Amino acid sequence: MSLSLLLFPALGFLLLLLSKKLTPPSLGCLISFYQNRHRLLTWYTELLSESENQTIVVHRLGAPRTIITANPDNVEYMLKSNFSNFPKGKPFTELLGDFLGLGIFNVDGHLWSLQRKLASHEFSTNSLRDFTVQVLADEVSGRLIPILENAAETNSVLDMQEVLRRFAFDTICQVSLGMDPSCLDMSRPVLPLSAAFDSASEISAMRGAAPVFAVWKLKRALNLGPEKDLKDAVKVVRGSVDEIILRKKEMMEDESGGDLLSRFLGAGMESEMVRDMVISFLMAGRDTTSAALTWLFWLLTNHRDIEQRAAEEIKIGSDLGYNDLKEMNFIKACLCETMRLYPPVVWDSKHAANDDVLPDGTPVFRGNRVTYFPYGMGRMEALWGKDRLEFRPDRWLDETGAVRMVSPYKFPVFQAGPRVCLGKEMAFIQMKYVVASVLRRFELVPVRDERPVYVPQLTAYMAGGFSVRVRRRGNVV
Repeated sequence: MSLSLLLFPALGFLLLLLSKKLTPPSLGCLISFYQNRHRLLTWYTELLSESENQTIVVHRLGAPRTIITANPDNVEYMLKSNFSNFPKGKPFTELLGDFLGLGIFNVDGHLWSLQRKLASHEFSTNSLRDFTVQVLADEVSGRLIPILENAAETNSVLDMQEVLRRFAFDTICQVSLGMDPSCLDMSRPVLPLSAAFDSASEISAMRGAAPVFAVWKLKRALNLGPEKDLKDAVKVVRGSVDEIILRKKEMMEDESGGDLLSRFLGAGMESEMVRDMVISFLMAGRDTTSAALTWLFWLLTNHRDIEQRAAEEIKIGSDLGYNDLKEMNFIKACLCETMRLYPPVVWDSKHAANDDVLPDGTPVFRGNRVTYFPYGMGRMEALWGKDRLEFRPDRWLDETGAVRMVSPYKFPVFQAGPRVCLGKEMAFIQMKYVVASVLRRFELVPVRDERPVYVPQLTAYMAGGFSVRVRRRGNVV
């Protein structure tokens, strides 16, 4: 899945105006914001629903004018029709630049085009797909299933969110780097790379949430507080990946591997650019799939009839090869419906290179931030109907049971247009494999009854984790 920065609005610094009612800033706007500060996602969704064109304009002191939209026509215009006028832009790339460097998810123009062309070729190969399925098979059978078996045997409580995060990091490291961090092996200490990655991701997210960007920039210049910690964490991440690259080059003198790092080095790319590229892929694939899976498993515990249908789709004796996974339409529908309601990335921003006008008539000025809002889009009655808040996977299936085609500009969780997520198919393979492997053997029972809280950061997560007990499924399929 592709990386998107969550430029979360800063508390106390917003003046929010409906796009059709552009009036001067007023005290009433600040009061309304303060009253809704604990439910901003819901509040934005309500405002977008009430807006005639599903677009609102945000004014933040010391920051560019920001347009937030849930209008598919606007999304298509940004991501496809006038793609060249809506790059990520310097305000975005500065936030993640220290961490991701010149990797594909943090650059525009020629550097992006060069990396995209190479990565697109590699992601389209059957050999990478087969390599990914083999990694999944080994990780699931060797680590994930034994952990769940042990939890079922001992009646112990598992934080399924943490288990899935560790699983995802193991998997993406093997696919991207050709190395196994063994995060799911609880008997081994956490690798410095894993701990540093956690730290760098968290602090980078904090930059986006800073009330005034000048504050984190000053701390970075003085090497203070979180910015010092970020610098130290990035040093560990880059140093670890540089060491892996050196070892990989030595190994490739005898044979090449199936991982992305081997493929990029084999294409003759410079080591520094390769390093930044694979760090970007680690970031993109690390928490997005685990977030989607966490929310899906929680939703299934509240819809046991849907869970049973998903379990029945898994063929008896299936080895979960690519063709078996491809045929799991209902499980894919469950995943799409989950990401509609709980997208791994809440919103994504671009910055206008020149003055423009969106299809709904909203004016855009050079330097404006233009943000599309998947979380709100999934809750628009105009897009999904009156049952938009219900978990109903059948909305994704046609009368034959095949997955229904839905515009990526209506459901932009994988972006769309020239920057559409290269790892989309890989993400579905991984998620289907995990869902099928778990549902054919186990039922998860939440320890807490209360509804979990959805927390938006670089990747959204479930506050407090997802604590469950594991039971063996009555009729194993």
